[in-house]
Amino acid sequence: MNSAVPTPSSERFTGTERYVATDDLKMAVNAALALQRPLLIKGEPGTGKTMLAEEVAAALGRPLLQWHIKSTTKANQGLYEYDAVSRLRDSQLGDEKVRDIGNYIVKGVLWQAFEADEPTVVLIDEIDKADIEFPNDLLRELDRMEFHVYETRQTIQARHRPLIIITSNNEKDLPDAFLRRCFFHYINFPDRDTLKDIVAVHYPNIKEELLRAALDTFFGLRDAPGLKKKPSTSEFLDWLRLMASEGISADKVRDSRDLPILAGALLKNEQDLTLLQRLAAMTRAHR
Repeated sequence: MNSAVPTPSSERFTGTERYVATDDLKMAVNAALALQRPLLIKGEPGTGKTMLAEEVAAALGRPLLQWHIKSTTKANQGLYEYDAVSRLRDSQLGDEKVRDIGNYIVKGVLWQAFEADEPTVVLIDEIDKADIEFPNDLLRELDRMEFHVYETRQTIQARHRPLIIITSNNEKDLPDAFLRRCFFHYINFPDRDTLKDIVAVHYPNIKEELLRAALDTFFGLRDAPGLKKKPSTSEFLDWLRLMASEGISADKVRDSRDLPILAGALLKNEQDLTLLQRLAAMTRAHR
């Protein structure tokens, strides 16, 4: 581990006005800062994992660099890429810049973070989308805070150790060697009171009666047995905003029979829609 770039011990995350962070989540961020290790965040989709990185960066006054992972993403892309195709084309055109191979090195997010003049926050978003070897391919660079550029024969060392926040939706298991190097935190789905606090941040003027009815319906929906995809926090906020903009009353929310009103904001596949309709029919039949 590169001990030449320590994180100032005075830096602490205490939350922001826009993000409702539980005490244990704040503690996890501060532990990652103190240990100088990546923070691995897991939780259901829509529980604010990506937004956490944005708010931590804002709270600490650090620039945020984001690396959104796809199934085709390779670890070296976070370091740099060599654009051999452009160099070949330019050589065919007789362009003088082909003499300097550095003109064809594209800096990745980690390179940008390592050479930044101030400490940054780096978000590696949805790491579990990539190939299983992806996390292992970053172990050395994240440990030593340096990497070698073979084309230019230079070694890039971090001027300041970035706070690296890694999110995962648990689509696949991560290697043990990688997990050992991270501080781990699981964001539990918010309980009713916490969800009310989240709503207060986003929609402070929402009617209390509408919110109460919406919460009843939402948590009842999440408790329904057999749902393929339970609705998330972000989907609840979208649903609430939609109902408020349409002027839907609390009574209308409560009176919805088979499916919640505007169910398309909460349920995203036909299997769950059919399941709820069947459950409602069974409930009526047993009355």
